[in-house]
Amino acid sequence: MRMTPQHVKDIAMPIDLFENISLIDHHCHGVVRETLDRPRFERLISESHTPPPAGTSYFQKPIGLAVRRYCSPVLDLPALASAEEYCSRRVELGAEEVNRRLMQATGLGMLLVDTGHRSDSITGHEELGEIADVPSREVVRIEAIAEKVAHSGIAADQFADAFANALRSAAKHAVGLKSIIAYRASFNVDQTAPTDNELRIAVSKWLQTIEAEGQARLEDPVILRYVLWTGADLCRERAFPMQLHVGFGDEDIYMHACDPTHFTDFFKAVEPWAFPVTLLHCYPFHREAGWLAEIFPYVYFDVGAILNYTGPSHGDIVGEALELGPFTKQLFSSDAFGLPELYYLGAVYFRRGLNKRLNTWIESGDCLESDAREIARLIGYQNTQRIYQLER
Repeated sequence: MRMTPQHVKDIAMPIDLFENISLIDHHCHGVVRETLDRPRFERLISESHTPPPAGTSYFQKPIGLAVRRYCSPVLDLPALASAEEYCSRRVELGAEEVNRRLMQATGLGMLLVDTGHRSDSITGHEELGEIADVPSREVVRIEAIAEKVAHSGIAADQFADAFANALRSAAKHAVGLKSIIAYRASFNVDQTAPTDNELRIAVSKWLQTIEAEGQARLEDPVILRYVLWTGADLCRERAFPMQLHVGFGDEDIYMHACDPTHFTDFFKAVEPWAFPVTLLHCYPFHREAGWLAEIFPYVYFDVGAILNYTGPSHGDIVGEALELGPFTKQLFSSDAFGLPELYYLGAVYFRRGLNKRLNTWIESGDCLESDAREIARLIGYQNTQRIYQLER
């Protein structure tokens, strides 16, 4: 059938549900200040600790397509410019200009920044906020504070009080805490607080390792349990959200043991304390995270960085997160680290994925436009604004 102007008019066009909505990125990291050559750039679009195999490139995967497709025009290149053209243009513009352009093109309204990961090699939260020209607040990583205390030369029997005081001091102006216990010991561990004697023995061994080797990251499950429960107590006191790393991440995790359902006993134990627990990025356990958010009143989740890494398939992840997870329990995050591209792509793919899925629901009669706009606001910024008490 020939399409007439009237037929064209009658076809429902997608609605931009994010018009005038500034997202709040509730989990992200700083960006690098240095101008990057191609090898260093490629390392930051991979979760691997090694360069790509000889004769291949990290651009040859979904996130590489994403960078070339969406970030190129922000740097005055045609969409899908080659990897070589893209990296050359980055060098030509310099890090300061690249960071400014991409960060200010995100449409973000606020950044909640985890400052505990490789903080000496990236911007802090205040500098990042200045680059993006938006407010920023700090989220304190509890294991980073514990490592700082342990490396200060303290005695084993002084560690518990010293850590508790250091955490409280570090969190004075923060909006939340974060734990990476899943990275360091997995979720498949004893989820009770250790006894004083258990802690003293574990800390003594850790400090001996530090003395012998000069440094040692926190991996002992007993100490991790102590700092987790100390953090939980502070969250109870200040109604802080506690962020938990889940699933997708560096190669040093055992993925099957990062399924958040392994941590059910902890969620049950802290439920009476009534502070929010936010499950970060979650892939491939985003459906499990949605179930936990349905079951437990204070559990929230996001799909974070996996939208960047799945590239053109990002919409599938967004749709799967919407299958069960309550709209009031989902959050937006980019989990961007090092590259402003990851912020930009995170915002682009979140908006595109959610917008497309909700428009499908409108077209099929499964929700009203007003419902879809409410869902976009809830997940885009309102849930984060509420649980992190940002209006205060």
